[in-house]
Amino acid sequence: MTTKDIFISLALMALWGFNFSVIKLGAMQVDPILLTALRFTFAVIPAIFFVRRPPEAIGFLIAYGLIFGLGVWGMMVWSINLGVSAGMAGLLMDMSIISSLVLGYMLFKEAITLNKILGAVLAVSGLLASLALTDGSVPLRALPLTLIAACSWSLMSVVVKKSKTKHVFAFSVWGMLFAPLPLVLFAYAFNGIQPFVDLPAQLNSQVWFSILFQAYPTTLLGYWIWNRLTVKYPLSTMAPFTLLTPIFGLIGSVIFYHEGVSPMKLLAYALILGGLLVSQWQPKKAVAVRGH
Repeated sequence: MTTKDIFISLALMALWGFNFSVIKLGAMQVDPILLTALRFTFAVIPAIFFVRRPPEAIGFLIAYGLIFGLGVWGMMVWSINLGVSAGMAGLLMDMSIISSLVLGYMLFKEAITLNKILGAVLAVSGLLASLALTDGSVPLRALPLTLIAACSWSLMSVVVKKSKTKHVFAFSVWGMLFAPLPLVLFAYAFNGIQPFVDLPAQLNSQVWFSILFQAYPTTLLGYWIWNRLTVKYPLSTMAPFTLLTPIFGLIGSVIFYHEGVSPMKLLAYALILGGLLVSQWQPKKAVAVRGH
């Protein structure tokens, strides 16, 4: 991997990590589901007019938009609105290690290796450690939303894999076309018309910054860069970089929101990120453990 691409990858992880602080900036002022709908609206327009539609079936695109929009980011932004800190949000997203393990075995008959089991155990231990935090950075009422978001991240990967797409960026852009409407309907179903009435008065400079930062640098530019690098280099080379996203997320939250970093929080980070790292380790001779 070239030095230039290493620095680009590090910058991208910093961008994705700091994005959780930017999300919080908007989520504390606007209905979180509507904020996410606006993010994907601006991410799609005008990009979709310059990106040719991929040949995959529209059902895959709809599923991708629904899961990525409502399942991943709708639930995660809602959890941030309910009090999950920007520093912990990115870390809890990595709980997708558990759902990915289960879905991989059930849908693709992927081997459940010993290192994946150990990684899952470490991740669950980290989740339990996060519940012991007393600074309010992981409120219990918001935890189910973060776990739904993490599971949805795994489901999104299943959709991409099942589609067998070779046009990942175009697939992402066109899939996001189907994200705003479900988010708008969800916001109306849960909160009625009031968030829509309040929205125009809430669109101040901070909220606009949050929306546009999420839409363009984070989503469009970020995924374009990531897709280019994953085509250029093996996944085993790129995957470890993702471990840095929650670390940058915590750094951003400390800088912008003065989030405390207790020994218990560091333990939660060490366990979950350690679990993710262990689960990705690929020894030459993996020991497969399958169910009966």
